[in-house]
Amino acid sequence: MINESGILNINTKNLIYNYNFFKKLKKNLIVAPTIKANAYGLGDKKIYNLLLNQGCKHFFVATLSEGLRLNNKNKLIKIYVLNGLQNYKLHNFTNANLIPVVNTIEEYNRIKNTKIDFAIHIDTGINRLGISSKDVKMLDLKNRNIKLVISHLSSSDEYKVKYNVKQKKLFNSFVKKNSKGVIFSLANAHGSILDKTYLYDMIRPGIGIYGCYENKQLENKIKNVINFKGKIIQIKDLQKNQYIGYNRTFKTKTKTKVAIIGLGYEDGIPRLLSNKGFVYFKKDRFKIIGRISMDSFTIDISKCSHDLKVGMYVDIINEEHKVDKFAKKCKTISYEVLTSIGNRVYRNYE
Repeated sequence: MINESGILNINTKNLIYNYNFFKKLKKNLIVAPTIKANAYGLGDKKIYNLLLNQGCKHFFVATLSEGLRLNNKNKLIKIYVLNGLQNYKLHNFTNANLIPVVNTIEEYNRIKNTKIDFAIHIDTGINRLGISSKDVKMLDLKNRNIKLVISHLSSSDEYKVKYNVKQKKLFNSFVKKNSKGVIFSLANAHGSILDKTYLYDMIRPGIGIYGCYENKQLENKIKNVINFKGKIIQIKDLQKNQYIGYNRTFKTKTKTKVAIIGLGYEDGIPRLLSNKGFVYFKKDRFKIIGRISMDSFTIDISKCSHDLKVGMYVDIINEEHKVDKFAKKCKTISYEVLTSIGNRVYRNYE
């Protein structure tokens, strides 16, 4: 029996559906899910093993420590570390069957004459990680240890912007210079549905695997993966003219029945939703009243059509009110919502 104040239900069938959607975009396309940041908050080890069982052999993480957590014993499974070599010893990668993504000329010079497989990240215009396009001439792109060349789109969720085309053209100029047997990858989840010319050999979907999207084009192709619930830990009746929460930001106008939910900003409920947000129980909607605190928030259940009791759960995110809708209310993006759901919230895989 689950007793935690918060439950994150993860629909594994829908997650697998999303993975297979990306696989079907092109014959023999390599789909390499991004499972950094604890698989966007869903649990990296669980998601990793789930996708391994689906035949997935390529994954991306951000940091060395994230890669080490996965404990990869199989040399046929490729786990790429996006943040590169940095100042780590090379054996940290080889001993753990991890493949560094080289982001600088200095990193390239450290690894180029070894027998270690590595990837190259070319910056085609996002100006984050990656070797600048003007410095690519300093690389020997026919080095046999280069197994993968990647870049990253700046605006893949904006389908009509010309900058995507500009980046693709620049990436193409490096593809032509390279030898056979090297994998090329430009697109993430959104980039993979721009058109088929962005697919190359591999795509690296992240948020799309987890059922989230930044526009309708992707929303209509994937399924929702998560349901986020909060437990009622107390119910009380308040009289008129009583204050609720820190700094008295809400005052009752009439007799009001309230429920206290055992989640707060530590668990991923942003304070921005104070006196603005809503939670749901079946067809009822309840407004958040008063300030959201670290461990709890209060909702008005005066007009509830059900007999709510302590120990019952209300929905914060569900099939109808998805992550992206919640993110919009919070004036942020789905990535931040998922990765902000705290460790106290129980992850339930169904």
